[in-house]
Amino acid sequence: MAFDILQIVLLLPVVGGSIYGVLCIWAAARFFARPRAAETFKPPITVLKPIYGLDKGLEENLLSLCRQDYPDYQIVMAVQRTDDPALPLLRRLAAEFPARVTLVIKPSEPVVNGKVQNLVNALTAARHEILLISDSDVRLAPGYLSAMAAPLADANVGYVCSLYRSVGATRWFEKLELLNLNADFVPSLIFSEVTKAARFCIGATVAFRASDLARIGGMAALGDYLVEDYELGRRLLGLGKRMVLVPHTVEIVADYPSFARWWHHQVYWDQNTWAANPTGFALTILARAVPFALAFAALRGFDGTGVDVFLAAVAVRLATARWVASAYLGDREGAAALWLLPLRDVLALISWYAALTRRSFEWRGHRFGLTRDGRIVPRGEVSLPTAIDDVDDSVTQSS
Repeated sequence: MAFDILQIVLLLPVVGGSIYGVLCIWAAARFFARPRAAETFKPPITVLKPIYGLDKGLEENLLSLCRQDYPDYQIVMAVQRTDDPALPLLRRLAAEFPARVTLVIKPSEPVVNGKVQNLVNALTAARHEILLISDSDVRLAPGYLSAMAAPLADANVGYVCSLYRSVGATRWFEKLELLNLNADFVPSLIFSEVTKAARFCIGATVAFRASDLARIGGMAALGDYLVEDYELGRRLLGLGKRMVLVPHTVEIVADYPSFARWWHHQVYWDQNTWAANPTGFALTILARAVPFALAFAALRGFDGTGVDVFLAAVAVRLATARWVASAYLGDREGAAALWLLPLRDVLALISWYAALTRRSFEWRGHRFGLTRDGRIVPRGEVSLPTAIDDVDDSVTQSS
C-alpha cells in the first residue's frame, strides 16, 4: 500500500508538469494574438543603466540602446566604483553620443541591495518623467523604447515590462541558464499574465513614471528588499494602477565563467522567486515533471512502465518548451540546447530546495543575510568610500 501511495505522489508532478507545459503553449498563443497598442505616444524618456564591471557583450548591449530610433531620450549610465573596468568604455560612449549619455560615478559599496543603490545614484541625473530601468546585460531590439513607452499613454498603467530571451550561451552551463530563462521562466511569465495567476515586475526591463515612484516612497525605499522589482511593482499596483507586459522581446546575454558561478546564480534566482511569492514558488514543485518521472522510474527499478513514463514526460517537456521558445520567443539557440533540458530540470529541483533552506546570498562579492519576508540583512562591516562626483561633469551633456 505504501509503495502504491508513493508512486501516486511521484506521478502528481509528472502529470501536473506535463499539463502545465501544454497550457503554456495555449497561453503564449493567446498572448501573442492580442492586438498591439499603437506606438504613437513617445514622451521623453530617461533610461537608467546600472553597471558593475565589464560584462560579456557590454559594449554591444550599450550600443543597442544608444542607437534606438526614438525622438528624445537620455541614458544615465551609473557605476559605483571609480576604478570600475567598464569606465573606459562608458567614457568613450559618452563622447560618441554626447546628446544622450550621462555618466554618474559615485562610490557606494553595497550595504543592502546594490542595484538599488546604483539606481538611487543614477536618479540624481535623471531629467524626464518617464523612467526606464534596463540592466547592463540587456541587449535591445530596434523599436524597444517605442514599445515600452506606448502603454504609458494610459494614466492607469503603472509600469510596463517586456519579454526577454537568453542569448550568447557558449559553455554548457551557460546553456543551462539559457534554458532556465527561455524554456521555464519566460513561459511562466506569459502564463501568469494571461491567467492572472500571479503578479510580477521584471526589473531587467521596466518603465514607469517618476511621479509614481515618488508617491510610493522613492527608489531608496526599496533598498532592503532582495526582490526590489517585485516590491516596486507591488507598490505601483497599490496605487490602483495596472501592469502591461508588451510582446516585445529583448535579449539577456549569458555570462558565467564557471559552473559554480552559474549554480550560485541559479540558487540566488530561486531565492528571489521565493522571496517574492513564497506560496507560488513552493507550488512549482507540482510542475516538475522530469525529475519526478525519473524518481518514479527508479522506484520501479526502471521497468517498462517506469521507463515509458519517464520518456513520455521528457518528450512532452521537450516538445512544449521548443514550441514556445521557437514559435513565440524566436529562440534559435535553445533548440540546439534542448538535450540539456532534462538535466536542467533535475538541477532546478535541487536549487529549489536550496533556496527554501538557505538564509544568505552573495552579490558582487558581498554576503548578506535574508529574512523570511525577503528583506536583506547586512553581514559584517562594509566600508563606504568617500563619494567623489555625483555626476561626472566631463561627460554630462544637456539636451
